[in-house]
Amino acid sequence: MKMKRSHRVPLSRQAVVIFRELHGMTGQGEHVFPAVNSFRRPMSNNTLNAALRRLGYAKDDVSASGFRTTASTLLNEMGRWNPDAIERQLAHMEENDVRRAYMHAAEFWSERVEMMQVWADHLDQLRYGSPVDRHIKPFVISQG
Repeated sequence: MKMKRSHRVPLSRQAVVIFRELHGMTGQGEHVFPAVNSFRRPMSNNTLNAALRRLGYAKDDVSASGFRTTASTLLNEMGRWNPDAIERQLAHMEENDVRRAYMHAAEFWSERVEMMQVWADHLDQLRYGSPVDRHIKPFVISQG
């Protein structure tokens, strides 16, 4: 986390599969996605943006942070999720000082677990046209 705050992230079944596959490639290091030149640092947004440019996307077309913006927009448009739960999932801090004081410990955990599974299923349906194996149990990682 760039603000050095702890942030728990519920993982969908699909994400667990990906992390298990990645473990064979990066499981010996501190980071799942290490920096290109140092396994001691995490990959940066600049690395992701450079990869998008190599794939042919221009700066005005897409950026790494744009994926977060898209997710926020679509999750809010679903009308199914508490906007505070979406903001917490994205690790956004409440700007209103009074509201932040009252909301600081709220994690909306059960809603976020369900939200991330619905989001992953939505992405799968966009990609494959059908849902994936639902027998894999959800998993949680903590960043801190």
